[in-house]
Amino acid sequence: MSRVRDRVDALRAAGDAVAAIDVVIDALRIESDPALEALLVDLRHEAFFQAAPADTVSVEPEPARARAASDLPELTRGELTAEALREGMSTYGCVLVRGLIDESEAADLRDGIDRTFSAFDDRQSGGREPGDAPWFTPFQPSVGDYRIGGRKFMRESGGVWTVDSPRMMFTLTELFERHGLRDLVTAYLGERPALSANKCNLRRVPVDTQTNWHQDGAFLGREVRSLNLWLALGSCGVDAPALDVVPRRIDRIVETGTPGAMFDWSVSPEKVEEAAGDVAVVRPTFAAGDALFFDHLFLHRTGVSAGMTNERHAIESWFFAPSSYPDGQIPILL
Repeated sequence: MSRVRDRVDALRAAGDAVAAIDVVIDALRIESDPALEALLVDLRHEAFFQAAPADTVSVEPEPARARAASDLPELTRGELTAEALREGMSTYGCVLVRGLIDESEAADLRDGIDRTFSAFDDRQSGGREPGDAPWFTPFQPSVGDYRIGGRKFMRESGGVWTVDSPRMMFTLTELFERHGLRDLVTAYLGERPALSANKCNLRRVPVDTQTNWHQDGAFLGREVRSLNLWLALGSCGVDAPALDVVPRRIDRIVETGTPGAMFDWSVSPEKVEEAAGDVAVVRPTFAAGDALFFDHLFLHRTGVSAGMTNERHAIESWFFAPSSYPDGQIPILL
């Protein structure tokens, strides 16, 4: 791999981390290498600041539409297009896609989450197995005044940042390519998207998790352009936590921190009821490989009930248009 590193070093010295990404990806498709996987995460962060603004295309969101049905509509993978995303988002605030990835792919991702969590726990306990490095290597941003903190709190809440697992980061971005998701999100946002290091999470949520209604725009900002891919890796919604959602387009930030809200950024049940109007809250059931797309204005919470017995494996990936990238988020060019 020394020739690969030499090429990457030359491209970085020339200020072309974007091209260096492709060099590393080509090498990793031939042979796994933990050091290159970690380097690729660094390069994607560095490349965000070098990507050509000429890639930007103005895409205006569609105005909110009245709901045309009482149930949340479903798409298949073959029906998923940027236009279908815009139509569903403008009406229901989200788009539910059945079978976005195959069950075997979901099983591999579940296994990767378990290995990542084990590697994280080994590191926390002061030990480290020889094979841990690809599964958990804490990411440290090399550009800008950024800091990732709160890893222990995140783990206790049932999550690990995807960028902290170089192997999972590579596996996931390769899955995006394989299923045309990067092109889909690019068409939807009008720009080559950037992920957020501190908003993209590997999740293994316990049945006793806390739940609170919120819009991510309450802390990301109203004017960003975003798309979140919430990917279920196992059955959830009956025996395992899923999501409770208000299936309508909301074009404002609902008031937060009022009596009944758990946090200053969360929404009280009373305000949720006001925002929902005549629309009922829905808890979709998910099978392994199903996905829900939504943005920073979508009102939702973890859907958990007494009597649930299984943890929920899922991956949350937030994409942003670089031209309106939110303050405080750590950019990772896709």
